[in-house]
Amino acid sequence: MNNWFTVKVKYTKQLDNGALKRVSEPYLLAAMTFTDAEARIYEELGSVIRGEFNVTGIAKTEIHDIFAYDDADVWYKCKVRYDNIDADTEKTKKVSQSFLVSASSVKEAYERIEESLSTLMVDFEIPSIIVSPIIEIFPFTEELDKEISRRPADAIAPAEEIEEEEVEDNGGAVFSASGSDIDEEEEESEVADEYEEED
Repeated sequence: MNNWFTVKVKYTKQLDNGALKRVSEPYLLAAMTFTDAEARIYEELGSVIRGEFNVTGIAKTEIHDIFAYDDADVWYKCKVRYDNIDADTEKTKKVSQSFLVSASSVKEAYERIEESLSTLMVDFEIPSIIVSPIIEIFPFTEELDKEISRRPADAIAPAEEIEEEEVEDNGGAVFSASGSDIDEEEEESEVADEYEEED
């Protein structure tokens, strides 16, 4: 079963003005375990980042779905809330889920998340949209797992558990990881990691 992990990477980055600065940046990727997440980030960034880099933190991240659009590279975290009725007790409880959507503004993020969730059978609200510090997202790929030989191909989660489908008329894609559909009850407090650039 794959989950989303936020992996924080520290390295020396060359800025636009040519200056070098030590930074710490978060990346989101799909992996089966913390060990897999660490192995995969080295595989993904090894040819991208010049020089050495260190993984300074890995955290499991609850993201229900990710809506990727080709025309934007800024990620917005959208909190979506709706009422869920328990079939046994018939009691209603508030459920919150987090989504990521790429957009060029908060307004566009709102419009895209509304459009993407328009097929839901329940009424929902979007109480918050914030800019995510995520630099890049690496969805699950079976080919990568085969390349780095972490396990036999038949031990990898079935493709049905990771959905990737084209979003109509906008050139976007939807990425899901099994295990990412955990609902958060409204009463539960949310713990948010803050990512800051370090000198």
